Amino acid sequence: MKIVFVRHGQSEYNLENRFTGWTDSDLSEQGLKEARQAGKALRANGFAFDAAFSSVLTRAIRTMGIILDELDQLWIPVSKSWRLNERHYGALQGLNKAETADRYGADQVLLWRRSVSERPPALARDDERYAGDDPRYKNIDGEVPLTENLDDTAERVLVYWEKNILPELAAGRKLLLCAHGNTLRALIRYLDDLPEDGVVNLNIPTAIPLVYEFGDDMKPVKHYYLGEDGPLPQGEIPHKISPDPAQDMPGKGEGHHVPPQTLD
Repeated sequence: MKIVFVRHGQSEYNLENRFTGWTDSDLSEQGLKEARQAGKALRANGFAFDAAFSSVLTRAIRTMGIILDELDQLWIPVSKSWRLNERHYGALQGLNKAETADRYGADQVLLWRRSVSERPPALARDDERYAGDDPRYKNIDGEVPLTENLDDTAERVLVYWEKNILPELAAGRKLLLCAHGNTLRALIRYLDDLPEDGVVNLNIPTAIPLVYEFGDDMKPVKHYYLGEDGPLPQGEIPHKISPDPAQDMPGKGEGHHVPPQTLD
């Protein structure tokens, strides 16, 4: 039983080095190419899906659509949920990361970004960035977040995993999940039972398919990143996928590590 996780391709806010969170930043030109190449890698390895899942944010939805288009599978059922949204970055959303580090100090910003329990400053409800009036959240359970830490994110993600995704996986359906850096960090932390210090250094690259295989007990048995030539060796992931195969430059790392500037 397999599920493929894909973090969306590079967004415009990623390109501008801004905190994104629930801001609906679309894919950059590079992000569109990355999503297309992710679909080509899946096609080259014979992947096909029975259903797909994404957040309600455009960058994840568009990545999912491009991948399914590349696989000629735009017809399969797709489900979207706010529970798969990126972590809410509160009042940091839209701010440049380098400028924010200059203002608050690099250590504080690193704590906001990487800590499991630390929340960034909350967004005010009268702030134009507040998503409470966005129609995509009209049926949200409870209140639209004003800020979140990774534990908050994990709580909502795991509700959706247990109720909507795991039963499909247990039924033997082949699934695609297109989401976000911190959404996937929270899910992988749960699946791999990572300690807090382990998840701090867990980074997810944009648009590199990450395959999780499960046993009959629905516990993960192995996972690996996927390139066009098949599974990559343990501990090896490309820093990016280039639209030109001649320019692909796989990089060595430990586990899921990639340069931190690729994070949402």
